[in-house]
Amino acid sequence: MAKIHPNYPATSSSNISSSSSYCNSSEKETFTVWMKSLVFHGKGCTVFDSMGEVVFRVDNYQQRCSNQVFLMDSCGKVLFSINRKLWQKLWIWGCWEGFKCNDHNLRASKKRPWFQVTRNFSFWSKDISCRVSLKCNENTCYRIMGLEGKPGLKITDFSGQLLAEAVQKQSSEGVPLGDDVLTLKVEAETDHSLIMALVTVYGLISNRV
Repeated sequence: MAKIHPNYPATSSSNISSSSSYCNSSEKETFTVWMKSLVFHGKGCTVFDSMGEVVFRVDNYQQRCSNQVFLMDSCGKVLFSINRKLWQKLWIWGCWEGFKCNDHNLRASKKRPWFQVTRNFSFWSKDISCRVSLKCNENTCYRIMGLEGKPGLKITDFSGQLLAEAVQKQSSEGVPLGDDVLTLKVEAETDHSLIMALVTVYGLISNRV
């Protein structure tokens, strides 16, 4: 962990706060996304803020690319339930749906998905491109753009305005840390939990989570 985030502070887990981990910020925020779970031999990913504190995590335990995963904050509170929806006869053209979870009842929040991610398939390109429809706002759509076999991605709105970008993280000496460690920059006034949910979906599509 010290290699992934060299400035990781010597604090106990009881001092880790998630109060602002899923809120908007008036300033651009930088996170470190490690495509590994903190659970021993588990699958998933762990997200650190700029201070080295865990703010988000996804734990799939022994199964990679599960059809249902949960995005949690550092304390284990579920923020989004992310489910793969397979369409009958055309399962390869399925989509991912994200359900925003409340504090008390996960099932109550599953009546209507908060977002839906559908991959755009092209015979001419293997690059990963996805359309995101926000069901909480019918007039809002995002795009996720990545490169086949590459760890980075961009999330934009449909006007092309950048919302978040992830690139392979480098050490202070400029040495790449591996394609499973990303630096994620999120623009101001952007919902961090939604962005991390979309990054998680991209990881599932690209077989990284």
